[in-house]
Amino acid sequence: MTTAEALGTRPEQTRARYPDEEGYVERDGVRVFWERYGEGEPTILFLPTWSIVHSRIWKLQIPYFARHFQALAFDPRGNGRSDRPADAESYAEHEFAADALAVLDATGTERAAIVSLSLGAQRALLLAAEHPERVAGAVFIGPSLSLGDLHSDREAVLAFDQELATNEGWAKYNRHYWLRDYTGFLEFFFSQCFTEPHATKQIEDAVGWGLETSPQTLILTETAPGLRTREETLAVCGRVRCPVLVLHGDEDAIRPHAHGAELAELTGGTLVTLEGSGHIPLARDPVKVNLLIREFVESLERRAA
Repeated sequence: MTTAEALGTRPEQTRARYPDEEGYVERDGVRVFWERYGEGEPTILFLPTWSIVHSRIWKLQIPYFARHFQALAFDPRGNGRSDRPADAESYAEHEFAADALAVLDATGTERAAIVSLSLGAQRALLLAAEHPERVAGAVFIGPSLSLGDLHSDREAVLAFDQELATNEGWAKYNRHYWLRDYTGFLEFFFSQCFTEPHATKQIEDAVGWGLETSPQTLILTETAPGLRTREETLAVCGRVRCPVLVLHGDEDAIRPHAHGAELAELTGGTLVTLEGSGHIPLARDPVKVNLLIREFVESLERRAA
């Protein structure tokens, strides 16, 4: 039996770079698998985003940064090689942040620059605010935070637990629809993540990664504790003291650009608006994103010196 068969996943795609070291940490019976690439300094920790995808979302960053720094990534609980707990509490944002600390410990990493995408912004904020000695700086890409209203077409169908009379558009972001047509939801959701032209490959990749988990698991993540209110989010932002870089596409159909702008203001960070970019620019415009991240990480080294 292959590893993919044993894990109930599809065979892994060929990689541009394979890890130099890999392993897992276990907390409260939940195993989280991590990978280390490169040997340089400083270390960059690529945090998991929503468990709808796993660490391969960073596949266009890891080979580049492994040539210059040490890069760490791990599969979120709920997808990839990591375990899929059967209770919502196990997907609380504090659990993801604790997993990140455990990965740093397991790899002997005292301090790292952290990079997050979308929902990963919540665990990145918690790490930066509650463990400042471990975080040299934080990059937020398309942050998904409770900082205001969503786009109007999405606000109109905010009824995750209710049976809706339609399956059109954002009505697919619904517990009952996920259980009826999970693939249909994935195809719709990632079409909204990648609003740029010619994004077929990125959408296909993401749908495939989404099929490596289940709608039941994703429902648990949707109901798990996190930074659910603006007040909670503002309180954590106010405790962040490390340098911050926010990258946000002005064509982001998942999270309004205004949310990224406010996060940068709240944390005293720098906002870079990516013109024409959607929610996941790291996959559609990796060269620009990688150079911006590298410039930021190198500025941390200069500040330290």
